[in-house]
Amino acid sequence: MMAKSSSHFNLEKPWAKSLDDITDTIKINPEKGLDHDEVHALQNKFGKNQLKTEEDKTILEIAIDQFNSLIILLLAISALISFIFGDIIEGFAIVAVIFMNAAIGFFTELQAVRSMEALKALTKVTAKIIRDGRLQEIDAEQIVPKDILVFESGDVITADARLIETSNLMANESPLTGESLPVDKQVEPLPENTPLADRNNIVFKGTSISRGSGKALVLATGMHTELGNISSLVQEAEEEATPLQERLDSLGEKLIYISLGLALIVVIAGWVSGKELPLMIKTAIALAIASIPEGLPIVATIALARGMQKMAERNALINKLSSVETLGATNVILTDKTGTLTENQMTVTEVTLPGSKIIFHGEGLELEGKIEWKNNGNKEGSSERLEELIKIGLLCISSSLTIKDKNVKEAFGEPMEIALKVAGEKLDLSSQEIQEEYPEVRKIAFDQDTNMMVTVHNTDNSTFLYAVKGSPKAVINACSKVQEAKKSRTMSEDEQELWLNKIESIANRGLRVIALAKKIAKTQGEDPYQNLIFLGLVGLMDPPREEVREAITRSKGAGINVIMATGDHGETAKEIAQSVGLINSSDASYLLGENLKDLNNLDQQSRNKYLATKIFARVNPEQKLNLIQLHQDNRSIVAMTGDGVNDAPALKKADIGIAMGKRGTQVAKEAADMVLEDDFFGTIVAAIEQGRTIFNNIRKFVLYLLSCNISEIMVVTLATVLNMPLPILPLQILFLNLVTDVFPALALGMGKGDPGLMSEPPRDAKESIMTQKHWMSMGVYGALITLFVLLSVNFSINTLGFQEIEATTISFLILASAQLLHVFNMRQNGSNLLINSITKNKFVWIAILITISLLLMSIYIPFLANLLSLQPPGLHGWLVVLAGGFAPIIIGQIVKEFDLVL
Repeated sequence: MMAKSSSHFNLEKPWAKSLDDITDTIKINPEKGLDHDEVHALQNKFGKNQLKTEEDKTILEIAIDQFNSLIILLLAISALISFIFGDIIEGFAIVAVIFMNAAIGFFTELQAVRSMEALKALTKVTAKIIRDGRLQEIDAEQIVPKDILVFESGDVITADARLIETSNLMANESPLTGESLPVDKQVEPLPENTPLADRNNIVFKGTSISRGSGKALVLATGMHTELGNISSLVQEAEEEATPLQERLDSLGEKLIYISLGLALIVVIAGWVSGKELPLMIKTAIALAIASIPEGLPIVATIALARGMQKMAERNALINKLSSVETLGATNVILTDKTGTLTENQMTVTEVTLPGSKIIFHGEGLELEGKIEWKNNGNKEGSSERLEELIKIGLLCISSSLTIKDKNVKEAFGEPMEIALKVAGEKLDLSSQEIQEEYPEVRKIAFDQDTNMMVTVHNTDNSTFLYAVKGSPKAVINACSKVQEAKKSRTMSEDEQELWLNKIESIANRGLRVIALAKKIAKTQGEDPYQNLIFLGLVGLMDPPREEVREAITRSKGAGINVIMATGDHGETAKEIAQSVGLINSSDASYLLGENLKDLNNLDQQSRNKYLATKIFARVNPEQKLNLIQLHQDNRSIVAMTGDGVNDAPALKKADIGIAMGKRGTQVAKEAADMVLEDDFFGTIVAAIEQGRTIFNNIRKFVLYLLSCNISEIMVVTLATVLNMPLPILPLQILFLNLVTDVFPALALGMGKGDPGLMSEPPRDAKESIMTQKHWMSMGVYGALITLFVLLSVNFSINTLGFQEIEATTISFLILASAQLLHVFNMRQNGSNLLINSITKNKFVWIAILITISLLLMSIYIPFLANLLSLQPPGLHGWLVVLAGGFAPIIIGQIVKEFDLVL
């Protein structure tokens, strides 16, 4: 299956051919890429770059599924019994109910399915390519053969491609080959008999870049890739139900057995008391149908999907449906600093050279701003050294800045690199001109191990210039000399210590610090991290987001512990944490990653210290993983933010992995449960609130539905056992099941939530949907409705002298109105009686209007009234209905005020 490489072109064994042979055959210039017309022609020829996936559920399939249920089976049995005993009209009425039930199920499931399909479309994979001579970012599905892919650490490869350039490149090919260790990549041709796993001059669709950077020519897309050859394995994966849906299914199964047992009791008790056996069988079946909450999973799916859409509107894309419910139980957020708590729009504010300090004015992408020299004014040579430092920064860069009429039209890439380009513009230094003057011959991408990146350039005098940028401590430790006005001199250990102290001083003001260095060598193959010449420090401001303080305050009020875990300097992290209200001056301490003990062997005192710490600085991805485990062992539900390829294990480990949409790598996004399109901490808090709202709405829906169901069961069961006339007939039960159950219940699932949800502590993630208090509340509400239905029937017959059909009408209307009004019992305890989440839910009022209209139609339209054995109740009857319908809600609200029920 993997014996040969797939390609859209007539290229035999492309791994064995030289780059010149391939580009000549395909006729492509790797520096310019395709133009618009070529792209259009290739898209028409080869189609989208996508694998075949399981087709979406068709409307016909959804419709057929509605007839594959226990409710339909029971209804069919009831209709058959009616036809057998000659009740032809009733039999056809039940058949009509079958189709009405199927229609309701069809439209609710259709909404859920289409909502989920729409949400999947929101999460698109992107790729960087060269077209029309410039770097662009496009939807990966639009990639065509002959495109030039550009990628770096953390990117997912989206097509099979032959490598053109590499820099310290390693790829994780486990999705294709099963090999867990990253593979070194190269450009040179390989022997023709090289097996797939060893073709290290080709990158494959579905794999990811674990280190370095590169450029490659696309050979195959979609199903023509190696991954396309094995895509059938992907299609075999079945869609999993969320834990919430599984619990609802389990609850439904238990209720089925209870309902069937009670139905059997009703049949036996009614038959023994002299009632007609066919009537009792149909009544029992109707009761079983009414009490089986088959709609629970569908409504839960709709609520979850609607919640995902609400989150998407707030820039939070959910990758997994189950994450929606987990969010509601989150009580720890392990957040990064850059871009999440800060603006992620960096500005160079100061440069520190040996003997000089320069202040840059202007913010963000402003290309103009005053440049001010400190320390004895414009010291001799400092201008030249400042320009040299910025030039080195502009060489050691991969971001792009499009400028027109002295304004930034487009900024693409790392915010820190963009800030260096803006600083260059303020000095009238053009990044493009500098890179043309010093052509790049080698690039060593940023590495977590060295904390530096290097580019190597040709100079006019046959030497090579090494441009180095990275972590200040790492760069200084790699430097043996320091640049002065016209020459370099040896850097002593004391001077190194002095510069390290300056780093602390700059970081204490909340600035991010990078260091720049250079090296002049006779070859391009020298060790890039030895004997460097130190040029200076660059301080960059990334201001905290104004909205973060409010979001953190809301988190604290919701019982959520917010912890900053950053790779940045400790003092910088502390300054930002104080400015956004994460910590105050009394607990302004932090722990460094290098000082963390083995978290697997902690004593209780150290464990408590780590659990109480709010800031962890200079932490690496492995330490983040350990911190997640530490809090999970403390029975916390942990949400963690990440953006790099090395964050992927921690994102998977967290209960909610959150990737950054703007600056996050594709690997991080695929490993995460949620992607923040705006990289903003407040979006996480909003998503948690939505998660709580969804779970709370589903609880209300379940409690409401089961309370109504239990009241119907109790009414018929008690009336049968007490040998009373049946207060409600089979078709009436089915009608109520379609009317009072469906519309208000759906409305509860669509609510916006209670305002006080974020002032409560997070719920236990293992807490059942129906707690002991929920079951007790269900029993109380059901008993209240049952009591007033039976009292009203007795009063109607014995006091008002109503006939049985009139009394049945009264009980039917009381049961319907009491259940309808019962929706107002679903307000949050402690909320205002008249203004709350239920009364403010427009869907509840729409459901009430629809239900009342249908009830009135069932009484005053002769055909329906005759079919359901109902008749207009008259003035006295309506008074009894009003009294019996409102009594349960009034008493329920009184009981609720004492917090005896939910």
